[in-house]
Amino acid sequence: MKILGIESSCDETAAAVVEDGRKVLSNVIATSLEEHKLYGGVVPEIASRRHAESISGVVKEALAQASCTVRDIDAVAVTYAPGLIGSLLVGVNFAKGLALSSDLPLVPVHHLRGHIASNYITSDIEPPFLCLVVSGGHSHIVSVKSYTDFEVIGRTRDDAAGEALDKAGRTMGLAYPGGVSIDKLSPEGDENAFKFPVPKVSTSPYDYSFSGLKTVVINIVHNAAQKGEDINTADLAASFQNAVVGCLLTNLEKAAVDFGFNKIVIAGGVSANSKLRSRAQEMCDSHGWSLNIPELKYCGDNAAMIASQGYFEYLGGVRADESLNAYATMPLDDVQY
Repeated sequence: MKILGIESSCDETAAAVVEDGRKVLSNVIATSLEEHKLYGGVVPEIASRRHAESISGVVKEALAQASCTVRDIDAVAVTYAPGLIGSLLVGVNFAKGLALSSDLPLVPVHHLRGHIASNYITSDIEPPFLCLVVSGGHSHIVSVKSYTDFEVIGRTRDDAAGEALDKAGRTMGLAYPGGVSIDKLSPEGDENAFKFPVPKVSTSPYDYSFSGLKTVVINIVHNAAQKGEDINTADLAASFQNAVVGCLLTNLEKAAVDFGFNKIVIAGGVSANSKLRSRAQEMCDSHGWSLNIPELKYCGDNAAMIASQGYFEYLGGVRADESLNAYATMPLDDVQY
């Protein structure tokens, strides 16, 4: 079964064809990242316009690379939530038009479920497992009970880890995206040079908070500027990254122990972070747990992960019609169509 996936939740316009949920036949991405770098972050209006300009060509290229035509496709899967609403609407409306005109089933896919599915196209892992979904907009610990049954165990109560990394990087004067720049610079620094507090969240022992860590970086940089002092940016980057990764893995480890998981999965854009990947492997090795993390090319937003999850949603009977809408926010474990 071949699924055409379409992803447009942020600044990547993507399309892919995936067979039986795991075999990637094509994966095409057009990004407007370089344009957003001029502004230090994603500008929603620019992202929406670039999606509208690119989506038709990206879908055509995905079909061509898979040696397919629309007649070879069994269903169209599309990201419909969460994300930038203007960007989502471009993908949703294109997918609806294509499905309707081609008489194909339309399968709505939650963006974070797609990130989790990125592991299905890079390994043979099957649920159940415990997954850390960590990106620019989300930080969740999720019990994946089946391909379509999810329970959120922990989540951030303010900033997401990726957002904190990006904003801290900007405060340090690093290039956008700040999280990537911090990861590249950190090996040159001392991760113990700056001390960061360990955030405590009263809602749940598995919940996160990153706003305080971000504020510490802002205060360090501003205080140094006021005193005319220089900061070793590599040390600060390494120390901040170490603090964020420590928070992520401390709660993930506690959840795995408390709920009895021995299969650990990490997904989302921040799963490309080298420190997170290496320390997660150390953690799992110490417990005798298995660890799955997507290949780097599937960590960020892409359509192969949407097509993969779309396959399993399709098998689960999920369908949408021409009334499908896009949503800027929606819980991972309580989706609505």
